[in-house]
Amino acid sequence: MRKQHFILIGLLLVSFQLLKAQGSPDYTGGLKFKFNEDGSKYLRLISWAQVQANYNTDETFDGNGNENSKLNFNLRRARVLMFAQINKDFLILTHFGLNSLTSTTLSPTGKGDGSQLFFHDVWAQYNLGKDHTVGGGLHYFNGISRLNNQSTLNMMTLDNNRQSWATIGLSDQFARHLGVFLKGKFDKLQYRVAINDASTSTLDSRTATAGGDAVYNGRLNLGSKDAGKTYAGYFDYHFLDQESNFLPYKVGSYLGGKKVFNVGAGFFLHPKGSVIDTGSALSPNLEGEDVSIFAVDAFYDAPIGEDGSALTAYAVYQNNNYGKNYLYSAYGTGSMIYGHVGYVFKGDAAKTRYQPYVSYGTHSYDAVSDDRSTLGIGVNAYMSGHNSKLTLEYKNQQFGALDANTISLQAMIYL
Repeated sequence: MRKQHFILIGLLLVSFQLLKAQGSPDYTGGLKFKFNEDGSKYLRLISWAQVQANYNTDETFDGNGNENSKLNFNLRRARVLMFAQINKDFLILTHFGLNSLTSTTLSPTGKGDGSQLFFHDVWAQYNLGKDHTVGGGLHYFNGISRLNNQSTLNMMTLDNNRQSWATIGLSDQFARHLGVFLKGKFDKLQYRVAINDASTSTLDSRTATAGGDAVYNGRLNLGSKDAGKTYAGYFDYHFLDQESNFLPYKVGSYLGGKKVFNVGAGFFLHPKGSVIDTGSALSPNLEGEDVSIFAVDAFYDAPIGEDGSALTAYAVYQNNNYGKNYLYSAYGTGSMIYGHVGYVFKGDAAKTRYQPYVSYGTHSYDAVSDDRSTLGIGVNAYMSGHNSKLTLEYKNQQFGALDANTISLQAMIYL
């Protein structure tokens, strides 16, 4: 078994070198249609794809008792984003695509649920002066933390820390809520706040049991008057270079292109978002439980010297309250500490550069005595910055009886 692991890792490293030789044209701002001479009226298009090969070192079985293949392929993301303005005072953004298309979600004619494109974002926004904007629609101006607003174009790790997308599929549609937002800045302090409708449908379709733990489907069971709204906000102070807040997507690593040090704090509130049954088996009585999530985080990204090397570091503490002893999938009432750090080796930015990194998270839950821990060790090969990169990562997750080990190779291109 160990010999097979070394062979696989060797093949993955060879694939790094083969793709490195192919290179990629330098990115010069993407596809942009200008409607006037100075470019203030425009339509911009961005497209990206992330393709993975995942090797699970452990034996797993399907629903029929057959052993699963250890090597599987995944179209992790295929997206198109476009935004346009014909006046500097307003903008419209549309973002659509699909996620995690695998052999189990493919369909014979491409008409199955897993094969379908859907809107990730659609919103319109209006500027209120120079530094403040109001908007509404299906949007990504989230609260809680930087990682809950993470861009998928420039993550440093293979993927986002799963527990940082703390409401995905519970009160929203794939980390997006339908509502209104206000964003802007006061000097070095940036902010984003939102009031949204909670989704009636939810991944947590369980039924609350008498005397049991909370389930996250308050909107469905209590109605929109009592449990229909969510409130979110995130605030970060920029001590060094100022990051753009033109779009909501937070950058994962600047590869030394900026010198950034931010400290942030955020929240998410969903009054009566969860329910518990305080009655009996013969006479149920559902009562709402408030959902509240708070976090503080810090982000540092800066060049080291003049040789192209750079350091990226991030840390977050997050307190999660989904209701009494809530535990479902990746979510649970309790707390989380997560961080990652990466180092870009010196080199010419126009050539391939390498960035080894490590990530670690620990999660405690009120419902159980076991903690969940996740460890990631990886390396990025940047052939044209984030526009053409390969990521090789080993990930271990432990929780109770679970001890899962996965080796992943991801190729990403965005234009």
